[in-house]
Amino acid sequence: MESTDLVQLGRYTGPATLILSSLAGGQKHGYALTKDVEQFAGVHLSPGTLYGALTRLVDQGLIEPVPSVDDRRRPYRITGAGSEALRAQRAEQCRVADCGLRRLAGGASS
Repeated sequence: MESTDLVQLGRYTGPATLILSSLAGGQKHGYALTKDVEQFAGVHLSPGTLYGALTRLVDQGLIEPVPSVDDRRRPYRITGAGSEALRAQRAEQCRVADCGLRRLAGGASS
């Protein structure tokens, strides 16, 4: 999988996009990620969804754990590849939304 292709995550694309968006504002641990996503997106990520997505994003090199001053919490930060992936995901979401808006306006079907 190409590092900038979040669409390949299938049903996990949404949580990945939310996590990358949160980490774009700075490093956070799991609880802080959950609260930030709830604040800016109105979406609650369950612990299973959050930590499963974090594992996949680390495995793909899109985020990385950072040393913790509190051993109980493991903060993460977005990587350069993660920033690229977030930009690519934004472009794809805009393309799809623009298509839908054109269709609503009676424009071209593509």
